[in-house]
Amino acid sequence: MPEDETLRVVAADDSLWSRYCALAARSYGHLIPDLTRLFPHADARVAVRGDQVIAGGLGLLMPQFFGGRPVLSACMAAGCVAPEERGRHLTTRVLTERIRPLQEQGAVLATVWTTSTGYAHRLGWAAPTSVFSWAVPTNDLKRSFDETGYEIAHGSDVRSERLQKELAARWNGPWQRPPWWAGWQADKHSQFATYRFNLPGQDTSGVLSLAFAQDPAAGQQVVVHDFWASTSGAATAMLTFLGRFSSRIPTVSFQRTGLPAAGVLLEQLDRIGSASARHWHPWMLRILDLRQAVRSRGWPEGLDTTIPIEVVDDPNAEPQRFTLRIANGVGDLEPSTLTGRCTLTRRHFAVWYAGGYQTATAAALAGVDGDPRTVADLVHATTEREPWLPEHF
Repeated sequence: MPEDETLRVVAADDSLWSRYCALAARSYGHLIPDLTRLFPHADARVAVRGDQVIAGGLGLLMPQFFGGRPVLSACMAAGCVAPEERGRHLTTRVLTERIRPLQEQGAVLATVWTTSTGYAHRLGWAAPTSVFSWAVPTNDLKRSFDETGYEIAHGSDVRSERLQKELAARWNGPWQRPPWWAGWQADKHSQFATYRFNLPGQDTSGVLSLAFAQDPAAGQQVVVHDFWASTSGAATAMLTFLGRFSSRIPTVSFQRTGLPAAGVLLEQLDRIGSASARHWHPWMLRILDLRQAVRSRGWPEGLDTTIPIEVVDDPNAEPQRFTLRIANGVGDLEPSTLTGRCTLTRRHFAVWYAGGYQTATAAALAGVDGDPRTVADLVHATTEREPWLPEHF
């Protein structure tokens, strides 16, 4: 299909953004309050044909932690195409034009939450990990967890914010949260509240943020949005605290971003069958600049490796050849003429970059091709931290 030369993707002023908000409500079938909340903090772009706004979305220039270091990412939010324009393949062009200004400001990654995973795959995005929400009866939390030695305080402070940042860096994907994050969440969720947990005389070791929601089937629920614990004791104290809502609220729901990929809940729950999981559409990652992404990321201090690799963008095109070098916590991806001992697509690269392949077997089953020992060495470089994106946008 020829490119629509009458289509323009432009920065949105207040008037254009107001028209896009109306389009998004018509496209999604409901209002999208984040379009207004995030507008002051984002790069807002709309696609215009004539005097009609037909597509658009927000882009947030946000550092995300990978390998313990913040890497600038273009976090794409609230995008849509007018229903009457679907099927014209506008998303590819519009998304490219939305990412461009953020890439010009230094973004080397792009991240999105999307239901259109197949379409995103074709554009080079990949999901590093599966995403689940959990619902647990409060009575079962009360019966399973009993840690009473912790002090609990309402509200965040400098120490809890520092703990959240330290713990975020232990995963691949979390934001380095901006100052406006807490206000955004408080405005977004009903009765949003944060609690701090610490042993007497010791520093904060747990931070829990929750809100309330009404579910037609389950009734009133506590919804956990943030669950940060530096020790298993702090995690148990936080789950004990949630169980104390049992007298009034039947269910605690851990939203899709609200619980790290750790076994603290299921391993200690007396009746594992009482917890129900719902699989959600995932967050997806795309590497905009392979070499700069490798340079920006953190790497294990004790790792010293050199791996020739090939990255394939198109099965019918010549692969890009690189030499991956990692030493003393620093990585580089140097162009090479040597044949690689490992071949992967950009999508494979994104999953590997985020620590999504925990074993060489998993990488090989996903399609990463090469000598088994080389694939194992490649996977080992990013398994120090697991993928988790606690922010939903």
